[in-house]
Parts: sequence; structure tokens; C-alpha cells
Amino acid sequence: MAHHDWLGLKKELPPRRRLLLTVLSFVIPIAIWSVVSYVPWIWHPLIHITNPGEVDYFSEGLDIPKADFTKELGKAKAAGQQLPEGYAVNPVYLPAPHKVAAAFYTAFKTPPRLPNEPWLHESLGHSIRTIVLGFLISSLIGVPLGILCGTYRFFARLQEPFIEFFRYLPAPAFGALCVAVLGIEDAPKVAIIVIGTFFQQVLIIANSVRKTDPALIEAAQTLGASRWKLVSRVIIPASITDIYTDMRILLGWAWTYLIVAEVIGTMSGITLFINQQARYRNFDNVYAAIAMIGIIGVSTDMFLSWLGGNLFPWKRNTRSSVKKLSLFNQGPRKRLSGGLQSGTTPGN
Repeated sequence: MAHHDWLGLKKELPPRRRLLLTVLSFVIPIAIWSVVSYVPWIWHPLIHITNPGEVDYFSEGLDIPKADFTKELGKAKAAGQQLPEGYAVNPVYLPAPHKVAAAFYTAFKTPPRLPNEPWLHESLGHSIRTIVLGFLISSLIGVPLGILCGTYRFFARLQEPFIEFFRYLPAPAFGALCVAVLGIEDAPKVAIIVIGTFFQQVLIIANSVRKTDPALIEAAQTLGASRWKLVSRVIIPASITDIYTDMRILLGWAWTYLIVAEVIGTMSGITLFINQQARYRNFDNVYAAIAMIGIIGVSTDMFLSWLGGNLFPWKRNTRSSVKKLSLFNQGPRKRLSGGLQSGTTPGN
């Protein structure tokens, strides 16, 4: 039992252990990445040429496979030619962690190669606007419809069968249609975000609304609440915290459609920056840009989590009360367990 308690089977982990595990969740992947990058005998499949010797097609700065380098080195030795020199490296598409870390600064300071190409901060701003606009449109329609479907079976039977069917259709499949209807600029990109989140949003929110305690609804009906008051005074307040959590999760879902959405029509936003940097073989900037998307997403979710704790303080207080009750109940159980082991009962 102690082993399961340490793993957190039935109770929350201590704060220090939670913090340690959170740090390790990032440290472990970075450590693996560092080992692959910095330890030559783990995985360094290429040779970076520092001196081409007398090999015709070798040039300084060229990366070639180890097998080709070994073959040409043997030929040069046999012919008595000047030997080529180099050292083992990883492919250019796997830069070392320190190069990616430096790119977090240099990518913002390096101007675009062409006048019509955007800066990194402009690309990020464009992507954020696309996400916000698409998710806002989806929410303005999806949240009310989800509440209605979760409250009244009439709307659920009218809407949910089609929504269940439509949510299995991949949003990118509508890219060509969105371009034909909305043009090649930002509108089809926003539409893909809407299509990718709206149908999931309705079903998830409807499911959260259905968890409302039936006793609350029956009490409101007994007191003569109208349909509007039943929704506005009972259903929404009872499920608002769950709806808020659903919206946080669905916002992360919207980010996963971003790269696909931005290649539709005219490529734009952070996707354009990533593709340009890949074309120029600046893969440290590519990794940095991808990491920036994750940092923005996690930071937004943390902010929304903090905001939710302030908007709905009763949820935080409820968790605190449950934790205190759990700690309070552990005392009598321990005393009872001790009494049974000693052959007595508590209080004797």
C-alpha cells in the first residue's frame, strides 16, 4: 500500500514531489537529446570535412556519410595522396540543444532574407490572431449549442447525430473548398480552425452539462423556474467550471490545427517562417519556432488556469475542503488500525 501511495494511487502527491516530477518531465527528453548530440559514439552518422585532402568531390564544410568518407580515405591511402580530415557530427536537421537555445534570441534579431518575408515576431503574431479568431467564432456558436444539447433532449436528438458524423471528417479535407469559397488569404485558415474545433466543442460541452445534479433541476422546476431561468440560473452556474475546463482543452486542440491551416491558400504565420528556415537549412530556428508554439500554448493554459481559479473560487475551496476531510478521516482510521493490531478498540 505504501508503494501505491508513493505513486499517488489514491491521494495527491506532495507538492515537492509534484514539482520534481514536473521538472523531470522536461529534463529527461532534453538529456536524451543532449546525449545524442554531444556523445560521438551514440549517433553521429556524418563526417564534417575540415580538410578535403586530394579527394575531388570533398570540400571544406561538407557533411558526408561515414561510409563514403571511410571509402575515400582508403582510396587516398592506397594512392599515397593527401588524406582528408574531418570529425563526426549529427545531420543538420538535428542541431544540438545549445544551438536551438541560442536561436531563441537570434531568430528574433535576424532580419528576413527577402524584403517580402516576415520577421519571426510578425509570424507569431499572425498565427496567434488566426487561432484567436477561429476559436472565438467556434465558441460563439458551439458553447450555446452545446449547453442546449446538454440540457434538452430535443436539441440533442436534432443536432448531435449529424455532429457525431461530421466530427470524424478531417478538417484539412475542407481546405480546397474553403479556398474556393473564402479566397486564399486568412479566411480559409480561420475556417479550418473553426471546423476542427466546433463539432468537438458542442459534444464535449453537452456532455459536461449533462453531469449537472438532477436534484438541482428538479428543485428549480418545483419552484416554478421557466426554461430560460432553468438554463441561466441552474444549468450554467452548475456546469460553468467544467465548461471552462473544456474550453481550455479545446483551445489546445485548436493549436494542433494551426500548421495545417496555415498552408491552405497563401502560406502565412509561423508555418511560413518554419518552411523558410527549413529551406535555408537553419534547423536551429525551426526547432526554436516549434518550441515557441509549445511555450505560448502552455503559458496560455497556465494563465487560463490561474484565471479560472480567481473566477471560480468555490471550486478551489471545494478541493481544499475535500483534502482537509481526507486528512481528517485518516486519523480515525489510523487509530482504529492501531487498536486492532494491539487487540483493543479506540477509547478503551
